[in-house]
Amino acid sequence: MLTRSEEDHIKAVYVLVQEGDKAFTKDLADRLRTKASSVTDMLKKLAEKGYLKHEPYYGAKLTAKGQALALQLVRKHRLWETFLVERLGFGWDEVHEVAEQLEHVASEQLINQLDAYLGHPAFDPHGDPIPDRNGRIRARRTRRLDVSVAGDTVRIVAVSETTDGLLRLLDAKGLRIGSTLAIQEVHAFDGSMDVKPKNGAAFSLSKDVSHHLQVESIQP
Repeated sequence: MLTRSEEDHIKAVYVLVQEGDKAFTKDLADRLRTKASSVTDMLKKLAEKGYLKHEPYYGAKLTAKGQALALQLVRKHRLWETFLVERLGFGWDEVHEVAEQLEHVASEQLINQLDAYLGHPAFDPHGDPIPDRNGRIRARRTRRLDVSVAGDTVRIVAVSETTDGLLRLLDAKGLRIGSTLAIQEVHAFDGSMDVKPKNGAAFSLSKDVSHHLQVESIQP
């Protein structure tokens, strides 16, 4: 059985690669809030155990064994977030840290029963896909909101950055997963955009906020 720290490192490598970045020591240290020297030592240990490969200047890459474990951790994390929001009434900005603790529960039977209890959800409260018990993830075509143009009508399907501040800002603007937005204007000066929710008044979103929203096109 791996330690929590070992599992955290494996999941961090997975997340960085999924975000389109290479899992370099510095990036891992920043994500895990630890020292680069500690990350280097851990990567060597995990490489010896067969969970990843690590080459200087090329970053860390998960082996098939490491990928399978990372998907299990992601599955548990997102199922717990779904449970906390849908069954216990937590806000979507309150669940990440709790799920970070619960994802290390080892019982596969518990997680499979939790999945069944929730009705086998495909996506968590932030719109992130939940791997099934075999590690399969449902694919869908999305894009960042900040590449949309005036005249587009889109539906928010995921939030790629789940910091408390961003989620609370979205709450304040009445934006959730499933919210529909009509793009009225995109400002060349700073990339901000004027958007109008369905049945709501128009307002402006900064490029930084729209960069973190994943959307899909819909017919107006």
